[in-house]
Amino acid sequence: MRGLKGSCELQRKRIEIEGIVQGVGFRPFVFQIAQLHGVRGWVCNDSRGVVVEAEAASGPLESFLSDLRGKTPPLAEITRFDVTDCTARGAQRFVIRDSVEGTHRTARITPDTHVCEACLKELFNPADRRYHYPFINCTHCGPRFSIVTGIPYDRVKTTMVDFPMCAACRDEYQDPNSRRFHAQPNACPVCGPQVRLLSAQGQGLPDMDDPVAATIDLLRQGRIVAIKGLGGFHLAVHACHSDAVAELRRRKARDEKPFALMVRDLEAARKLVRIDAAEETLLISTARPIVLLDQIPGHGLSPLVAPHNRSFGVMLPYTPLHHLLLEKFDALVMTSANISDEPIVYRNDDAPRRLCGIADAYLVHDRRIHTRTDDSIVRVLAGRPMMVRRSRGYVPRAVSLSHAQPAVLALGAELKDTLCLTQGDRAFLSQHIGDLKNHEVYRALEQSAAHLEEILATRPAVLAHDLHPDYLSTHYAQQRDELPRMAVQHHHAHLASCLADNGVDAPAIGVIFDGIGLGPEGTIWGGEFLVGDFEDFLRAGHLACLPMPGGDAATREPRRMALSALRHAYGEDIPSLIHDDGFTDQERRLLQQMVARKLNSPLTSSCGRLFDAVAALAGVRQVVSYEGQAALEFEQAVERGDETAAYHFEIQNEGNLLICDPAPLIRQVVEDVRAGRDPAWISLRFHNGLAQVIAEVCCRIRLQTGLGRVALSGGVFQNRILTEKTSGLLEDEGFDVLLHRQVPPNDGGLSLGQAVIAGRRFGKKST
Repeated sequence: MRGLKGSCELQRKRIEIEGIVQGVGFRPFVFQIAQLHGVRGWVCNDSRGVVVEAEAASGPLESFLSDLRGKTPPLAEITRFDVTDCTARGAQRFVIRDSVEGTHRTARITPDTHVCEACLKELFNPADRRYHYPFINCTHCGPRFSIVTGIPYDRVKTTMVDFPMCAACRDEYQDPNSRRFHAQPNACPVCGPQVRLLSAQGQGLPDMDDPVAATIDLLRQGRIVAIKGLGGFHLAVHACHSDAVAELRRRKARDEKPFALMVRDLEAARKLVRIDAAEETLLISTARPIVLLDQIPGHGLSPLVAPHNRSFGVMLPYTPLHHLLLEKFDALVMTSANISDEPIVYRNDDAPRRLCGIADAYLVHDRRIHTRTDDSIVRVLAGRPMMVRRSRGYVPRAVSLSHAQPAVLALGAELKDTLCLTQGDRAFLSQHIGDLKNHEVYRALEQSAAHLEEILATRPAVLAHDLHPDYLSTHYAQQRDELPRMAVQHHHAHLASCLADNGVDAPAIGVIFDGIGLGPEGTIWGGEFLVGDFEDFLRAGHLACLPMPGGDAATREPRRMALSALRHAYGEDIPSLIHDDGFTDQERRLLQQMVARKLNSPLTSSCGRLFDAVAALAGVRQVVSYEGQAALEFEQAVERGDETAAYHFEIQNEGNLLICDPAPLIRQVVEDVRAGRDPAWISLRFHNGLAQVIAEVCCRIRLQTGLGRVALSGGVFQNRILTEKTSGLLEDEGFDVLLHRQVPPNDGGLSLGQAVIAGRRFGKKST
């Protein structure tokens, strides 16, 4: 214990701390530094965070406060640290008090985190009492958000309430020198959760002494096993077993969409993919996301893991159970356990019913998952991480807002849905919910909204939803008729999301390129140049509109958009191409008649549909089996080459709008196809041309508005090549370029934009 410094007169301070300070070992940390400095008093959790009353002479007290602020536990994050004077009471010791409930909850729940190195050492130590125990954890790791039922964060408000601690675990829990001091999920083989292996019918298997070893045997045999993890079930197969991967695709009805991989460690990963420093940092981070990485030729995995794709989605094991399984494999396919368009399975009793006919066996455990959470997906773009899906490991970490605002519950749109609930100057996004296309996903939306409101103890003052009247998210807003509603235009929400993501509360040029979004006048937008802020926006320009023959069918068949683009560029005299689009002559004539007569052929400015059209013309993809497939494969066709080789748009003035007409580009594509140029060349010229026209239009808008800041948002800007080329050209022109970092540029980040727009507008109405 350090000697006393300064005045010997006792002083007492009350310290109120907010942020991620519950479930991260913060109270034990406070206790330990109090012991170190000879400080007396107490610490407890409350509904806002952590409260400390500390008493000592001024010197030790100052040292205590310095360490309290500067030497926090690994998972902690302080956002508020208020110190006030109190009257000294002559406390005799320092204690951890029971948690205190309050009426105003601002305490933050910690995201689920990977198993730490200290626990891993114990997991594989035959002399340790938790040897090979699949639920080992401590204050620095393990389940958090997925098991929390309420706050303050205590065991009784988690699903671990089902498992009373044995004497040995209780001793650790109460020992200030233990790494498990007040670790709420603390457990061991005597008192904690257990794993079981069930048959394809969901029945327990007899004489099953080691379910993990039996699961490993099944995977080696090429069987499909549903494995319960932190936030739900994965469907797992041996990644080198092509027959098993093919069977998983057949049973799951997932023809070509890439499967995620779980790889034993970094050394094993480097045999499969290229990993730079930024990507390695993501792989080994506490969040343990899936990271999109370039494949290495000769990797040895089944080509069916990621057909027609140059990348693998790779994650490292993040639970003890994963580490036990991966001890025997270099890589396993680990894909979300669901069927098309349904949310991930997370309950034991649901798994055999919903995965019937898919899984050969189920490795389950009896620790309840309260909130299902899919794996997060990240890629490195322009040297920095960009979210593709923000879920496990990141949720419910808050996004800081520039100003406090009324409480808004924003509901997203339809695809890749998330929710966002604001509380003061913080925005809390939900986990990935999915595509709102059926009752199961709608039910998940309802549950997620209720849980967010519960753990934040925040009732929204207003609901924000997309302008589209037929989305289920809009329906949810209409059902909650006790609250005011505010419709937010889709692309304005994208712009605001990017601004909020970057902490910018000022007007900007927004380049918003995506697949689809309803415009205020009822047309389909998706290739937009906006000027706006959190309150309002103007449309400054857009890609020229093309008909979508058959409406939504054109999103599933890029060849329809190719036909539409050819008609736009050539009129009635459409040239023939060397690529077979799969249409009969009669089908082709019928589609042209639909376009000519404007029958079920809505106009769209969508950049996503333009990508589809050119990908089909280049012979890359005529029909897709998942959203964005044609654009993804067209991006991956690019070979680095002549950066000046570019197709050209014609920029036209129509009133106050700048229209980017792709007709010249389409004719140039046709010329290259007829000349026998390969898709790599066509893709390079297309990406270069699109980046150049974006930069040119932004320069023209700057001349009109004086704005020098550009926000790039929408799903198209997940495209690494386009985004890096575009941001480079804009920066060369002197623009400040904003890219998404904390939330995805796709519709998974839309709710953040809706929330800040509705907060700003509703706040003004209320004053």
